[in-house]
Amino acid sequence: MHRREFLQALALASISGSLAAPALAGNTSPLYRLPERQRVASLIHLTDCHAQLLPVHHREPGINIGVGAAAHRPPHLTGEALLRHYGLRRGSRLAHAFSCVDFEVLARRYGKMGGFAHLATLVKLIQSQRPGAILVDGGDSWQGSATALWTRGADMVAASKLLGVKVMTGHWEFTLGAERVMELIRHDMPGSIDFIAHNVFTRDFGDRVFPPFIIK
Repeated sequence: MHRREFLQALALASISGSLAAPALAGNTSPLYRLPERQRVASLIHLTDCHAQLLPVHHREPGINIGVGAAAHRPPHLTGEALLRHYGLRRGSRLAHAFSCVDFEVLARRYGKMGGFAHLATLVKLIQSQRPGAILVDGGDSWQGSATALWTRGADMVAASKLLGVKVMTGHWEFTLGAERVMELIRHDMPGSIDFIAHNVFTRDFGDRVFPPFIIK
């Protein structure tokens, strides 16, 4: 997937639920369409949802400092500079999804973004165009909301299974503690989601705790 396609996919994940907004009423054109591929397996990668099951008003940062050779280059572009670099029209859905420009006005126009219902719309759309595409999760999924705290991650495991995640790894998941993480992996995920991690080892003999990879 090219960078522009990736940006469009991320934007759709953020705004697919705003089709009912007044500014978009009557707009039936597809928000996102993948180029056709023959005999190529596809991966759909999500990451860092931080347990946000419901849509929210999210403002992108106005400052992202890059130093040395990274200065004034992606991913250290924000605001107007980001819009110019990627050729995004000010006031558009993509501009709202990726920049802080005119946030207050565009938040009222396009509504809240994100959430698993909107994400499911994107996943189903991509899988309709790329049958057999595998959904993978880069982690930071079980932590970040009240319900995830109350259920100790169980709500997010259930949501990920409904979304169709097939393989995931962990990051802030480990703040639940080793015992709880292993409990969810062993009791809630078998047959649905494979958990892999190449850099987690036991303290005593340095054995791997999880498979470092999986073949589908």
